[in-house]
Amino acid sequence: MPQDSAPSLLRDPLPATPDDPSTAAPRQASGEAFGWIDAERAERRRAGLVRTLRPRPAESPLLDLASNDYLGLARHPEVTHGAAEAAYRWGAGATGSRLVTGSTELHARLETELAAFCGFEAALVLSSGYAANLAAVTALTDRSTLIVSDSGNHASLIDGCRLSRARTAVVPHADPEAVRTALTGHDGRALAVTDSVFSVDGDAAPLAALAEVCRAQGAALLVDDAHGLGVLGDGGRGALSAAGLAGDGDVVATVTLSKSLGSQGGAVLGPARVIEHLVNTARSFIFDTGLAPAAAGGALAALRLLRGEPQRATRAGQVAGELHSRLTAAGLAAVRPDAAVVSVRAPSPELAVRWAADCRASGLAVGCFRPPSVPDGISRLRLTARADLTDTQIDTAVGTIVATAPGL
Repeated sequence: MPQDSAPSLLRDPLPATPDDPSTAAPRQASGEAFGWIDAERAERRRAGLVRTLRPRPAESPLLDLASNDYLGLARHPEVTHGAAEAAYRWGAGATGSRLVTGSTELHARLETELAAFCGFEAALVLSSGYAANLAAVTALTDRSTLIVSDSGNHASLIDGCRLSRARTAVVPHADPEAVRTALTGHDGRALAVTDSVFSVDGDAAPLAALAEVCRAQGAALLVDDAHGLGVLGDGGRGALSAAGLAGDGDVVATVTLSKSLGSQGGAVLGPARVIEHLVNTARSFIFDTGLAPAAAGGALAALRLLRGEPQRATRAGQVAGELHSRLTAAGLAAVRPDAAVVSVRAPSPELAVRWAADCRASGLAVGCFRPPSVPDGISRLRLTARADLTDTQIDTAVGTIVATAPGL
């Protein structure tokens, strides 16, 4: 039948009936469902805790001491070329979860070389360091497990503990004896979780002592080495390598590819049986799209660059020590760094924000940590001791921070 002689079901619809919802007057949306947000926003403003997004240009005139690019590799030509080449060859995205279409030969190569570099039997790459911590904590525990968590741990470890539904004992910061006390008397599986280097003050966990306590109590040890990889250990192999714990059968590490390796993503490192268990049980791995090939290619290029230039790790530590010594000599309360994070305490959240803004106005980008991001309620400037900073840039950074410091 010709189209123009077909029944006019689409061209001439029947008159709408009064009960037809399509004819009803549009309902007025009420903002009362989210009215509580206004009160919370006002409270944040009163407390000086408002956060805003600040998109940066591709080429910034600011001296950067705010990012986590510890080794200065995010813009290194070999790293950006590795990312671009991977995107060109493998596509812009992973196209699916790792268990469907999201695993490529590139991901497997990165896992093999990352595990070997850090001294572990196997590795599993995920889309972020956050996802890696969620995967490790939730897959290695159940409701009967006791988790012992350092009070200074990163939010991703804290969220992993919550999602695991295991009983969690939060213990005082960097206190192996408190971990021993928490584990004593527990009959069953147990897992101690800690950062290797704490992101707020830049202090290192006593990993050797923690491992000793865990072994005496039959517990496993999970260490987030996000801020140790590329900075600590021989040639930047990480805090577990430095502590002589890399590759041990009762130790698991997580790392991020977005700090020293200048890319994006995360990984879990450990015994092969642990990695195989995560592949089969970790929800943030199974149900998440795989890491984009460009990020995997960039991370692999950065890893190879670090392997060939181990002095980058040494330089990051030297810069951190120089920043600390010069800022404390000027009368500021800077915490002695164990890796590449230098923390400088501020009198209040409001003054911390103003201090950071004054630094920015003077050409220096610094981090600003305030509650609830800091567990002890003390606001800080957070400085990144990058390996590629020159002596002149260190002079500029120190001079700017001191000149803009409130109360000096």
